[in-house]
Amino acid sequence: MCTVCGCATGETTIEGAARGRSHEHTHADGTVHSHEHHHDGHHHDHDHDHHHEHHHGHSHDGGHEHEHHEHEHHHHGHGASVIDFGAGPARAHAPGLSQTRMVQIEQDILAKNDAYAAANRARFDADRILALNVVSSPGSGKTTLLVATIELLKVQAPVAVIEGDQQTCNDAERIRATGVPALQINTGKGCHLDAHMIGHGVETLRPAKSAVLFIENVGNLVCPAAFDLGEAHRVVVLSVTEGEDKPLKYPDMFASADLMLLSKVDLLTHVDFDAKACVANARKVNPRIKVIEVSAKTGAGMAAWIAWLQAARTLAFPGGEVTAATL
Repeated sequence: MCTVCGCATGETTIEGAARGRSHEHTHADGTVHSHEHHHDGHHHDHDHDHHHEHHHGHSHDGGHEHEHHEHEHHHHGHGASVIDFGAGPARAHAPGLSQTRMVQIEQDILAKNDAYAAANRARFDADRILALNVVSSPGSGKTTLLVATIELLKVQAPVAVIEGDQQTCNDAERIRATGVPALQINTGKGCHLDAHMIGHGVETLRPAKSAVLFIENVGNLVCPAAFDLGEAHRVVVLSVTEGEDKPLKYPDMFASADLMLLSKVDLLTHVDFDAKACVANARKVNPRIKVIEVSAKTGAGMAAWIAWLQAARTLAFPGGEVTAATL
């Protein structure tokens, strides 16, 4: 996982993030480093002795509170409008750590993430926001599909988008061209979004109450599978230009998804792809997964996708007539 690939030591920035926020960063060796920054007047509070013991508290009411002590070898980068989750060279294989220690680090990271995810979910529930974690490998057509979805959905419900990529704001700009608010999170060396990033992103984006919030994750079918963001549903996009055995190769992602969108079906006559075999493979790893075949280019399946979203939205809100069996 991320303690092995080294992405935990990447630098993450949130476009247009508010000043005076606290943030936290977990290193590949399991040490955690948190800061509180007050950018008005560029004042920074850091309390570090150079060892390896840290204690944290977190509150989503009124922002984030972190208490920390003892940190070794840290570096800080600060900009006027970004949140820096840490910097420094990635360590590809966390040298010197035993397998037992690696497992413990992974468990600690996921436990901390789950706590942030629970706080995000409570906030979404309080504001009646339907949050969707949209995942795929690179090139599946997520953003193109999302743009087409927004054009159909925005007349029915408020929509907001959090975009996750390693670099550039290109996708957020494409989303904003539809007229809906979008926020870009760049993960640097990181290969996924996590719940802490989403918490900060939501504070900055401030989606409308009763909105549909799409979280377009970094293109990757591995690490994002392990990180709950506080979403109501996980939607995996698989294009017909990929292999129909993708669900078998990356079972964790498909096992954790509620819906698979089989995208670019307008190309089925031009590619060697067995759609029935792909769906069968997805259901081998997840018998409950729903599947909708869609094309952002021709509009095929888009009505069914919008209907699924509206059903999910009705279910999420009190008094909805849709049952869980519908999804």
